[in-house]
Amino acid sequence: MGAGTLPSVLQVLDDAAVGRWSAAVVQTLSASRSRLDELNVFPVPDGDTGTNLLLTAEAGRAELTTAAGEPAWTAFARGAVLGARGNSGAILAQLLRGLADGLAGAPRVDGPVLAGALAAAARAAYGAVADPEEGTFLTVARAGADAAVAEVEAGRDALPDVVRAAADGARTALQATPGQLAVLRDAGVVDAGGAGWCLVLDALVGTVTGEVPARPPLAGRPHRHRAAPAPLVGQPPAGPGSEVQYLLADSDEAAVTALQHRLAALGDSLVVVGVDTPGGREWNVHVHVHDVGAAIEAGIEAGRPHRIAVTPLAPVRPPAAAPGVRAVVALACSAGLADLFAAEEGVTVLTAPVDAVVEDEVLAAVLGTGAEQVVLLPNHPEVTAVSARAAERARAEGRDVVVVPTRSAVQGVAALAVADPARRFGDDVIAMAEAAAATRWAEVTVAEHEALTSAGRCSAGDVLGSAEGDVVVIGVDQAAVAAELLDRLLSAGGELTTVVAGDEALGDAVCAHLAAVHPTVEVLRHAGGEGALPLLVGVE
Repeated sequence: MGAGTLPSVLQVLDDAAVGRWSAAVVQTLSASRSRLDELNVFPVPDGDTGTNLLLTAEAGRAELTTAAGEPAWTAFARGAVLGARGNSGAILAQLLRGLADGLAGAPRVDGPVLAGALAAAARAAYGAVADPEEGTFLTVARAGADAAVAEVEAGRDALPDVVRAAADGARTALQATPGQLAVLRDAGVVDAGGAGWCLVLDALVGTVTGEVPARPPLAGRPHRHRAAPAPLVGQPPAGPGSEVQYLLADSDEAAVTALQHRLAALGDSLVVVGVDTPGGREWNVHVHVHDVGAAIEAGIEAGRPHRIAVTPLAPVRPPAAAPGVRAVVALACSAGLADLFAAEEGVTVLTAPVDAVVEDEVLAAVLGTGAEQVVLLPNHPEVTAVSARAAERARAEGRDVVVVPTRSAVQGVAALAVADPARRFGDDVIAMAEAAAATRWAEVTVAEHEALTSAGRCSAGDVLGSAEGDVVVIGVDQAAVAAELLDRLLSAGGELTTVVAGDEALGDAVCAHLAAVHPTVEVLRHAGGEGALPLLVGVE
């Protein structure tokens, strides 16, 4: 655009405009991801709303950029549904799918048509959530749609007027959310998912008018909760539980309806979103449950679940093992990894640099659990021997202690994901060991001195990409080395990639690369925190 040229204002949304909007959505969610994560206190305070919204939008954007011969709305929505992450991501995907349903076949997407589609999308989002509550993402989406419809009914039906009204209406509703939901009021924040939708609508305003609305910044880090929210009538008891999410294929509407009823009885935060794909209709299923196995079994009865992801939810209180029960002791070399392991119920975390792990401290951690049966996760090859000696001493004290030889923290995460205290201890250890062994791991580090590696000679300051402990890539740019390392790792296949980023910018680059080059791979991202490697990844 030349100097002095005013930005063009659109009167209709065509495929090219949808493409620009999708790019703007990814950009704005990427810039606001951390702040949205900080706002996340509902439905559980697990601090991932911004991340889930971003990954969902990235999946939609990736599908749009590679699809051909179909409306942009359709491709964007399909990619978002198939790549939706978490509760907020699933709702965002449903809203995009609702827009696609109303706009993909429209000969002209002007103000009135868009307002009608926004209203239909909001209604569909309410229908996708098993127990919708006010003061949430849904409320903000409906308010934005209502404002757009009211603008048209008032005779101001030009596209720029409609999108501005939708964005302003959503923002007004967002500011009111703390007065509608006690958990938001107690934390002193607005709803994180609703805040994300406001950013999505502001990006649409920017696409249509050439100018993104000037807004005050979102609130900062939330205050601590005064108390856990009261449980809903008929729902499982309060506690951390797990987030279960999978894609469901080879099913039909009747089977999915039955699945929704069954999952609603098992847990909460249930969202089910369907979309048509070249291979047939698929559904993205999301629920928070205590019985992970039952949630997956319900999916098997309804069709063919795949890309299954199970993520521990943030605990309401710090977990502690009681005498006579089973516990896990996990070693962590950074604050972020410590938080990741501590989020799992019954896990005691010993945090120390790898070269500072002391046998007596490992023993004290094992005995301190008070549990008769303990699984010990060393999470690094250099700590395995120390862990084995501590376990032997604990056994002399009458404890049943088994070391699952995890060589990386991501293998420890995989082991914990399948742990089940209801199983016989020996069977549980075997399942954890098999899950760890099936997880390929890799690291990005920086060479401290010149050395001869399996990939050739490196100099101090070179970026090293290692797979299973062997250097396979040497370079000068961390993002480039990480991308090549992941491409090599995923060349052998993989459905789930766990990313632990010590550097936030590197984590952003890695997730963007995975979304663009490996869009079918599920990604779980965690912050490494102080003392972490630049990047640690696991592939399952």
